[in-house]
Amino acid sequence: MTEFLSIDGGRIAYDVTGEGPLVVLSPGMGNLRSAYSALAQRLVAAGFRVATTDLRGHGESSTGWASYTRTDTAGDLLALIRHLGGPAVVVGHSFSGGSATIAAAQEPELVSAIVEIDPFTRAQKLDFGGFLTNGRYRKGLSLLMRTAMTGSVKRWARYLDHAFPGTKPADFAERVDAIRVNLSEDGRMAAMRKMGMSKPVDAGAQLPNIRCAALVIMGTLDPDWADPKAEADGIVAEMPAGRGTVAMIEGAGHYPHTQFPEEVAAVMVPFLKEHTAA
Repeated sequence: MTEFLSIDGGRIAYDVTGEGPLVVLSPGMGNLRSAYSALAQRLVAAGFRVATTDLRGHGESSTGWASYTRTDTAGDLLALIRHLGGPAVVVGHSFSGGSATIAAAQEPELVSAIVEIDPFTRAQKLDFGGFLTNGRYRKGLSLLMRTAMTGSVKRWARYLDHAFPGTKPADFAERVDAIRVNLSEDGRMAAMRKMGMSKPVDAGAQLPNIRCAALVIMGTLDPDWADPKAEADGIVAEMPAGRGTVAMIEGAGHYPHTQFPEEVAAVMVPFLKEHTAA
């Protein structure tokens, strides 16, 4: 059941299921909290209380916010954790991966650990060599750039198709249709485009300041990077020594938690149990 948390500037939609240590799941830009449904079920079964939230401007959360940065989303996540009686493990995908970093650095007493799934947590530079030689990276980058320039829901749907290489969830078409409908609502594509223009320098600056354990999960076929493993390793390298670890999900694209929830749960659950009271 959807609940709402009022924050200065709007309302954040979320739902909570299960009992146990709190885990907060935050989706990526241009997606819905339902992207976590299969993973959330597995985390609840493993003994966790799971809160799944829509980003500001997305899903059932309100539009019209003054700004849409990773720091803004970190504030939304921290407000939700306080509301639910944290601390919590924060799980952030893509855009929200950077927000998880910021939240952990800003209020370490509220964040017991972080999981970043295919995260945009550092400032990005075009990999010219990869652009010339890696067709998956070249196509993914082109689709992202065209979506940003045109605000086309159709182009975003094409990116989603590309970002799920090989095996797709059985309900993939229904998921994409739900995203199409949501982004066609007034103000939602504008919110997504503002997020896309928000560079992750705020998140990258906080990587050296996290005090908790961090797990970076990356799909081996993520089209957003020419070398996904190198990006994951680079993020961990900027954290304090010994804080971060990397797990690669073989055959996954940019959405491993939706594409291969069983494999992601197998990596996440031991990490969560190690860093909570579960």
